[in-house]
Amino acid sequence: MSALALSILLSLVSAVAYAGGAIVQERVADSEHGKSYAAMRRPVWWAAVALNGFGGVLHVVALAYGPLSVVQPMGALTIVFALPMAALFVRRKAGATAWRGAIMATLGLAGLLSLVGNSQAHSLGTTQRVLLAVVTGVAVVSLMVAGRAAHRHPAVRSTLLAVASGIAFGMSSVFTKVIAVDWSGGLTASDLPTLALIAVLGASGLLLSQAAYRGGGLAAPLATLTVVNPVVAAAVGITMFGETFRYGTTGTILALGCGVVAAGGLILLTTERLQHATHTDAPPSAFPAPASAAPAPSVPARTEAGHKETAAVNEERVPTVPDTAAALTLAQDTPDEEPMTYAAFYGIPYVPVPMPSRDRHRHRMRVKS
Repeated sequence: MSALALSILLSLVSAVAYAGGAIVQERVADSEHGKSYAAMRRPVWWAAVALNGFGGVLHVVALAYGPLSVVQPMGALTIVFALPMAALFVRRKAGATAWRGAIMATLGLAGLLSLVGNSQAHSLGTTQRVLLAVVTGVAVVSLMVAGRAAHRHPAVRSTLLAVASGIAFGMSSVFTKVIAVDWSGGLTASDLPTLALIAVLGASGLLLSQAAYRGGGLAAPLATLTVVNPVVAAAVGITMFGETFRYGTTGTILALGCGVVAAGGLILLTTERLQHATHTDAPPSAFPAPASAAPAPSVPARTEAGHKETAAVNEERVPTVPDTAAALTLAQDTPDEEPMTYAAFYGIPYVPVPMPSRDRHRHRMRVKS
């Protein structure tokens, strides 16, 4: 078996492991009803973490044997594999848009694989690593500053942070490729800064992706992150690792077209999955709106009859207050599900972040007597 075929096989198994881990973690998180870190006390959750770790190891080994421009986009198959696996194991059906996206992504990646040429794996020198790290840092920090400046425009801010997250994740895989190639020749002390940089980029990508979801929804940031990640890694692989496509310029143009088709399929997959899971209906109010009433008549002169008339009018205008216990029960039973997604992890293990649960409405309702 050739090195390219081995890297493709390892990438496929890695994507299946990631998809299985994501499905298990989603089910565990859904059963915990949003309780912070409660899932970590269940053995099933740790089994899913083990699947993600296994997929991460296979991803690193695949990077050691195959070109970055192929292994990195193959990570997007996590979303594609998650659809039939979820339908088979947890009886979760996907919509027509999701299946169209899966077909587009599969055809695009298949066309991209058919055009990849064989290339010798090589590492980067110290100067190249420093230059690449500086350019990455400047790009990520610039996008963060721009996102902070655009805080009044949530959609723009979310997109900028998602692009920064995609760059951080993609470049972490680039440096992982460097370490994977160096591993065959033995790691040295000069590789320790690269390992630290991988950890920093991975953590930065995770934090930036979470920041991108706040105020900007989930569909657009996740779609942006899913596309930017492999594009950045593939671009670096072609320009700095000498990776090429068959048939010269024609093959490169066809490969770009296949990449566009695959990216479009990933966007369809991401947006359909999130739009299907997001609740668009606002929770019903526990207190009925008071009926509009005519303005109270003017208080007569200080007479006993006038005081009695005013008290009668005020009594009629007071709305009936529902029972507090019943109101709280209704608020607790109101569905407020958090959308769960199957993202392409690219060697970054998934850790559930505590999200506001449906209990957040519990203490909002107070009755003033």
